[in-house]
Amino acid sequence: MSQSLHFVVSSSRSPNLTLPNRSYLKLSPPPSNLRFPVTFVRRPISASSSDVDSNSPSKVLVSDNGKGGVLPATSPEYVPPPSDSSSIDVDAVTEADLKENGFRSTRRTKLVCTIGPATCGFEQLEALAVGGMNVARINMCHGSREWHRRVIERVRRLNEEKGFAVAIMMDTEGSEIHMGELGGAPSAKAEDGEIWTFSVRAFDSPRPERTINVNYDGFAEDVKVGDELLVDGGMVRFDVIEKIGPDVKCRCTDPGLLLPRANLTFWRDGSLVRERNAMLPTISSKDWLDIDFGIAEGVDFIAISFVKSAEVIKHLKSYIAARSRDSDIAVIAKIESIDSLKNLEEIIQASDGAMVARGDLGAQIPLEQVPSAQQRIVQLCRHLNKPVIVASQLLESMIEYPTPTRAEVADVSEAVRQRADALMLSGESAMGLFPEKALAVLRSVSVRIEKWWREEKRHEAMELPDIASSFSDSISEQICNSAAKMGKYSFALPFPLQI
Repeated sequence: MSQSLHFVVSSSRSPNLTLPNRSYLKLSPPPSNLRFPVTFVRRPISASSSDVDSNSPSKVLVSDNGKGGVLPATSPEYVPPPSDSSSIDVDAVTEADLKENGFRSTRRTKLVCTIGPATCGFEQLEALAVGGMNVARINMCHGSREWHRRVIERVRRLNEEKGFAVAIMMDTEGSEIHMGELGGAPSAKAEDGEIWTFSVRAFDSPRPERTINVNYDGFAEDVKVGDELLVDGGMVRFDVIEKIGPDVKCRCTDPGLLLPRANLTFWRDGSLVRERNAMLPTISSKDWLDIDFGIAEGVDFIAISFVKSAEVIKHLKSYIAARSRDSDIAVIAKIESIDSLKNLEEIIQASDGAMVARGDLGAQIPLEQVPSAQQRIVQLCRHLNKPVIVASQLLESMIEYPTPTRAEVADVSEAVRQRADALMLSGESAMGLFPEKALAVLRSVSVRIEKWWREEKRHEAMELPDIASSFSDSISEQICNSAAKMGKYSFALPFPLQI
């Protein structure tokens, strides 16, 4: 198991603001810390006093054990840590970032890349690591376990040989309704007006043309003529026109690309049909086998799809602890259903972090509610000191085009401004034509928005004396009299102040 490392970030709660008898402001230490484990490889470097403020209350890296990715002392590449107490241990990419931008301007927002056919080779993985990938995500909806095992081995090798610190996240499939494979084809095009058949039958011979298998046996019974069927969160839409035994005939109304094992939802009279989920477990039998695989391979994170309650998270954590007592695998709850939103706080409290899976979430709630749901999830995670990942369709156009739309850049910027801990690429890095460029866009936008945010907060802090002077004379006199008894001037602001 790779060494576990914790990123320590000041919380979102408002620290006290002290006004000493000097012309500048000094912030007191934040009240609590946030821990987020990732894979780590030691590369000692020295931090100069110009880069690190010795009076800063926030630590950046804290290592809690000495195993995993650390090079042995007998290795020719081993570099003994310097005796200087000002040194810290970082990976290759962070070292370059520190040298280029300084300690205070390094990128805080972490980047998660889904690994697929476009990025599964060692050279492609190295290019992503150089570009700033912090976590490699393997999606158990696609590919065999042997394929995923090879990807994990390449990431481990990359960390050991090249000095990177890329963690591994395994994402379970979940037990929601989804399509089957497309007869070995990577995709299929559904055109406007075409009739497609969705069937629960297993075909011994090659499946008929325009026929798709569905994994849920009760699909034909639950769906009704006139229902609207959404594929992959609405990327393709069908109207149900006929039911013949286990087969459901549908007419394509919004053409698009059908991908293997895409999620299926259906709506009736403008509302999502949810009765079908009542008897489906959150973690399917296949998911448990995949979880055993992840534990055996020593992944760093397991993301659970379509979490409905905190009990699922607690049960999984106890299972992991029983199967691997020395494991420090973190459990990430994917918020992508109405049930997740209803039990949001208890789910986040039980988990080690959350993912805003906007694609499937947008198929279960009206699209115009997705931005407010994202903001609510991010704010709650920050309040509870839990890491949060914003995912799905961040740079969807870059699957086919080398540059993003301006709206996509604005979307990424908003996620960074909300202080999301990480951003995730899905199809952009798994099967896109420009995975490295997509990652470069996430990195550059994150760095720029973080810098702008710090400048904005610093400017607000410089204006605080003007705010204080605008108080009425009587209130100011009361503040000064009270502070004189304590030996210092202090007051609490009604809004967060972070510099």
